[in-house]
Amino acid sequence: MPSLRHLATSIAGSRRALPTLAAAAFAVALLHERTGLFNGYAEFVLITAGINIILCASLNLVNGYMGEFSVGHAGFMAAGAYVAGLLTVKVLPGSTPAWAFPLVVTFGGAVAAAIGFLLALLSFKTRGDYLAIITLAFLMIMKSALENMPFAGGPHGLSGMGRLTTLPQTAGWTILALWVIRNLVYSKFGRAIVAIREDELAAGAMGVRTREAKILAFVVSSFFGGVGGALFAHQLQFINPATFDIMRSTGILVMVYIGGVGSLTGSVLGAVLVTVLTQLLQPLGTWHAVVMPLTLVFLMLFRPRGLMGLRECAWFLPAREALRREREPHREAPPGSARLQDIRPDVTASAGSPPRQP
Repeated sequence: MPSLRHLATSIAGSRRALPTLAAAAFAVALLHERTGLFNGYAEFVLITAGINIILCASLNLVNGYMGEFSVGHAGFMAAGAYVAGLLTVKVLPGSTPAWAFPLVVTFGGAVAAAIGFLLALLSFKTRGDYLAIITLAFLMIMKSALENMPFAGGPHGLSGMGRLTTLPQTAGWTILALWVIRNLVYSKFGRAIVAIREDELAAGAMGVRTREAKILAFVVSSFFGGVGGALFAHQLQFINPATFDIMRSTGILVMVYIGGVGSLTGSVLGAVLVTVLTQLLQPLGTWHAVVMPLTLVFLMLFRPRGLMGLRECAWFLPAREALRREREPHREAPPGSARLQDIRPDVTASAGSPPRQP
């Protein structure tokens, strides 16, 4: 039947699209590494866009899918950047082998994740806006601590890092971050954190361990924040505490809310748009710092959930999710909303059905 054929084609397309795009992006990055496909400026912009996608998607996991509000993502960037920078400058001085750099980035992300775990333990004991307050305090403490660490350069910063952040490295980490977050969001755990966003009390009543789910999501977000920081440090080859201030966190928030909260497609779109706009507005000097907030204000007035909102491009959906949406076109719940059966598989569909009429 044509409808079944169309459904099968749609599912197959959504299953293959993301791996195909990922392979194509990585192939182009490798081609550039061998042939110099892009000039130095274009390579810089592409690497910056990749790092911004990692930072935006990881923060969207907390601020979008989970419905909390974190303003300390630059602090996790700083943790990953300084740990990775100290490893390459102090522990592995000279020429760091290409194979060792992914391990350095991973270690930087792991330290950021450990810090995120401690913050989550403090923040998620109670409900409310405590996460925003604690992450803001963490960001200020991190900046002050780095300024008083002579071995990390103090207020003068850390330099001497090699330019280890290449386009293939950035493409690989960007693809990994999107793949991990996508699979997490569309898993049983992902349905749980979306349920927490919609109604935390109801999610707890359905058997969701809300505190554990929020801690895990925050740790994953912190890890990729540290990864983004490590890549950022070895792109610029110099960092100082002032690099990771509240303005850096605000910039990441702007990407999230321009693209769309609760949408990985929106994270990619927002990160790319902000990266390109930042480059285009450079001739304006300090005025570009005014244009970006104004853009966000107008967007919040007319599209409060960002350009994508909760929508997701079909090629970003796992095959199982695409099949579910094809089979249930009549559902009016917003994309990303959680169902009881998704979170509690032991509850059958008939459990909530109305009683039969005599």
